[in-house]
Amino acid sequence: MTIHARNAALWCALYAVVHLGWAVTGTAVPWTATAPYPPAALLLLAALAVLAAGACLASPGKLPGQAAVGATLAVTIAVFAVGMISLPLHLVTLLSGAGVESPTGLVQVLLTSVAAGLLTLVATGSLRRLRGRCPRCGLAHRGATGGRTHPPASTATPRAQVAVYLLMCGLIPWSAVKTVWTLGGSALGVTAEEWAAINAEAPAAAHALAAVGVDITVLAALFGVFLLAGLMYRWGMVFPRWTLWLSGVRVPRLLPLIPAWMIAVALSLYGVALTVYAPASVLGVVPAIEPITGFTATGSVWMIEFGGLAFAGLGLGLLVAARSYARRTRPLCVIR
Repeated sequence: MTIHARNAALWCALYAVVHLGWAVTGTAVPWTATAPYPPAALLLLAALAVLAAGACLASPGKLPGQAAVGATLAVTIAVFAVGMISLPLHLVTLLSGAGVESPTGLVQVLLTSVAAGLLTLVATGSLRRLRGRCPRCGLAHRGATGGRTHPPASTATPRAQVAVYLLMCGLIPWSAVKTVWTLGGSALGVTAEEWAAINAEAPAAAHALAAVGVDITVLAALFGVFLLAGLMYRWGMVFPRWTLWLSGVRVPRLLPLIPAWMIAVALSLYGVALTVYAPASVLGVVPAIEPITGFTATGSVWMIEFGGLAFAGLGLGLLVAARSYARRTRPLCVIR
């Protein structure tokens, strides 16, 4: 059993115990802003986590055992990935200084996100083993292996950089609209005064930033862009000079990858859903969008579309950059 499999199994066991406890005690765990998970759903998630733990502990074997383990991991990872959708909203709320709206909701999302990440590592190792590759480094080699060596710092390929920059363009409409409002202008039929009234109950930190023309969500997006840049360039692999005493030290591989994968998956799912939902509502494929407070019906559609493009652009950009970073930093086995 690998260390990834053991850690994933232990985490899934913890996940199952917590969700079982919530179901038995009737604890409210929010699924959406207005609807909590029903106890049956919590029990189903606990049972799925138990199955996933069993799949992690199963010894590599032949079909149909491998197929059952693979199917269990695939279904669990997919379900847990959907459960990560609200993670960016929790992070933005925390960064804005608004506090935690629902402690159980935050705990549930974090449990789900970590479980999805650990199970993905297990699934990746299993897939490599099925393909006859080394489960540690992913390459095909023979002979006993000793330690592992880390590749030198490098930059993402031009193709990856172009793809990331194009995806980042999705941030422009949303950031531009928010900046216009904070600078006193009007956009989407809403004036700066009306926008300020809509956000009158925002935390003090958001008002302080707005006073100097910075929207709190735009600032949060800039943190995402900073992470994305670190994944693409050399300074994300070796600490640069401006990090003072850390200068020249290799960046731990999982330090940027863990937040990148967690945020990217949630943002991508949420952003793509919003991007598709807005035009679908206009075409009558889905029910019409209820006007957002202070917005017209048309303005609401554009605001949701701009938000979807921003979330999807940043999320998919992080996925591309994280995939490139993971490949460039993958430790290689030392053949004896």
